[in-house]
Amino acid sequence: MLTADAAWGNDFPELEAPTFGNLLRRLRDARGISRERLAFNAGVSASYITHLEKGDRGNPTREVVTALMRYLDRLNPLTLSDRRQLADLAGLENNEIPDAALLRAAVTPDMRAALDLHRPNPAGYLDVRGNVLACNAGWDVTYPGMSRDGNVFRWYFGNDMSRRVLVNWESDVNESVRWLRGTMGRIGSSGFISLIDELAVYPHFRKVWADGGVDFAPHIWALELRNPLTGVRRRYYTQTGSVAGTAYPGHLVMVIALPG
Repeated sequence: MLTADAAWGNDFPELEAPTFGNLLRRLRDARGISRERLAFNAGVSASYITHLEKGDRGNPTREVVTALMRYLDRLNPLTLSDRRQLADLAGLENNEIPDAALLRAAVTPDMRAALDLHRPNPAGYLDVRGNVLACNAGWDVTYPGMSRDGNVFRWYFGNDMSRRVLVNWESDVNESVRWLRGTMGRIGSSGFISLIDELAVYPHFRKVWADGGVDFAPHIWALELRNPLTGVRRRYYTQTGSVAGTAYPGHLVMVIALPG
């Protein structure tokens, strides 16, 4: 009969907290390769791999992590989760915003299917610059022309349909610009320069931008929308959430609008 101590771990090896070293060792062992072979193909020394796996060294550089992942992936494709955890455990922060085309390609069939589960309510994936990456039919009905324009802000300022749909157009877009400024402060402005340059041709955008206001988008906020064909108004509660399970965590946001 097992004692309580045996059942709860005193007779088992000590559990390890996740580290870059033990994850690297697990991935290497799973591929049946030696430290020497991994080191040679990654362009580092075998002793360096040993130090990494034992946790005797500081975090590896991005170049080293990339070289290790490239070789491991060539032997047996790394899962998305393993890629992300290797980068996270190495302490690699990447504030560079991926191109919208890359983010659209990262929207998986399962993610698209999740959008359809919310029909007929509008649901879509945006990036932090407001680019529309994927959306369901309800989105296209509620925000006509937005997915074709490809960007929320481009639709706000460059498509007259937005004024017909947003009952409180001016206050809604003003608040969105303040959220944009807040996002830029959090992530960095370099990835937003082309968008700001594009929007600068619109006098109203220039006015709001010059005011210098900043705010941060809540997870839920109210919008009053108008059906441009019938004129019927309806209140929606828009919910947002960052999408973690992708190749670009933190750069995709799921947006769902629910009628109030």
